[in-house]
Amino acid sequence: MEATAEEVDHAVRAAHAARGALADRVVRSAFLRTAADLLDASGEHVVEAADAETALGPVRLTGELARTTAQLRAFAEVVEDGSFLDVRIDLPDPAAAPPRPDLRRWKIPLGVVAVYAASNFPLAFSVPGGDTASALAAGCPVVIKAHPDHPATSELCASLLRRAAAKAGLPEDVVVLVHGFDAGVELIRHPLVAAAGFTGSIRGGRALFDAAATRPVPIPFHGELGSLNPVVVTEAAAAERAEEIGAGLAGSMTLGAGQFCTKPGFVLAPRGADGDRFLDALTAAVSETEPSVMLDHRMRDAFVAGVAERAALPGVDTPVTPGAGGAHTVSAGVLAVDAAVLADGGHHLLLEECFGPVTVVARYSGREEVTAVLGLLPGNLTAGLHIADEDPDAAPLLAELTPLAGRVLVNGWPTGVAVAPAQHHGGPYPATTSTSTSVGATAIERWLRPVTYQSTPDHLLPPELRDGNPLGLPRR
Repeated sequence: MEATAEEVDHAVRAAHAARGALADRVVRSAFLRTAADLLDASGEHVVEAADAETALGPVRLTGELARTTAQLRAFAEVVEDGSFLDVRIDLPDPAAAPPRPDLRRWKIPLGVVAVYAASNFPLAFSVPGGDTASALAAGCPVVIKAHPDHPATSELCASLLRRAAAKAGLPEDVVVLVHGFDAGVELIRHPLVAAAGFTGSIRGGRALFDAAATRPVPIPFHGELGSLNPVVVTEAAAAERAEEIGAGLAGSMTLGAGQFCTKPGFVLAPRGADGDRFLDALTAAVSETEPSVMLDHRMRDAFVAGVAERAALPGVDTPVTPGAGGAHTVSAGVLAVDAAVLADGGHHLLLEECFGPVTVVARYSGREEVTAVLGLLPGNLTAGLHIADEDPDAAPLLAELTPLAGRVLVNGWPTGVAVAPAQHHGGPYPATTSTSTSVGATAIERWLRPVTYQSTPDHLLPPELRDGNPLGLPRR
């Protein structure tokens, strides 16, 4: 049932009233672990509900649930460690020029965070996902806008999170769920919402980003919007292992019906015999892929229309024709084009993400064409480079790809985003609307702001900043 404006207001105010209860890091950590335990204990029901609504399959969803609970436990460890508070202390120095007072800096939670659930990850990027886990770890209550593709899964997961809060001695309203398009708009406009996290389309994300920026008090909007995830295959790499790279690309771009945000959707491969071997291997592997069900008919229809429009462009070949596979399914495909056409400024549509199981292979005749095409690409979550040993193109191409993405892979495929402290899942616009990551320990930084206390008596300082470091925190 879609929430009214009054219900959204009530949800935000309830979450805002609960924010003080999250101040205790010990309680927060216990809450996150309890949430993970409850999700695991209800795993069979969670997977069944998610599969019924998304058709992603028990195997994929079981893995996604494991990722989700591991993520919650990882953020519990982040909370316990305390490094995220970034405590910095400068003792007074009257002899400094200018004289330095006593300065003590740390980070505090922003307040209520609005989380917009993703369609393609009903667990890991939705109600119990990374935005929720990192916001709660930062000490921020969350109001989550459920995705319409999996409302029952959202309700089940929200109830488990709220039960975990109660078991940890917290108000259940540290997690509140709302449904409906209008609710999402009301949420971003609410004066008590202090920040937002979003995973979805460029169109929807940009509308919310603009709304966040034009509020009387603008707020941070951390949106993941869309990504082409380009890959460059060097001539030496194609000569060394063309078939292996072609088969690997097929597995990555068809994974989950091509509905991963890191799907490699654009590949620069050389012309000539080695490039032909790569394309033949890709074609053979994609041809063997069974038709798949997308998340909903709106996305299926958009995919079918999108690939048809691209395939109709002059000079575009279809080694494997993508499109409708049946009344409810789609067939994976490959589009091929001469890179010179793109380098000359044509067919910009091929440089835009097409959500679903399709990739574009642009055949280049030299490094100049690669550089020209890379210069036309928008920002991305990932960029890939396949090289050979002692490849003369490796270093310069790595330097060209680095400005395009938040994660650059060498001799690998981008589908699969490890939850780790060094991970970065973000990138230049339109991949994301900020420089932050939504995966990994540093995702917590999105929901914090620094505060410095100057010349403040020790007994008035937060315990985290007092002399003697009574809490044993990492401090600089």
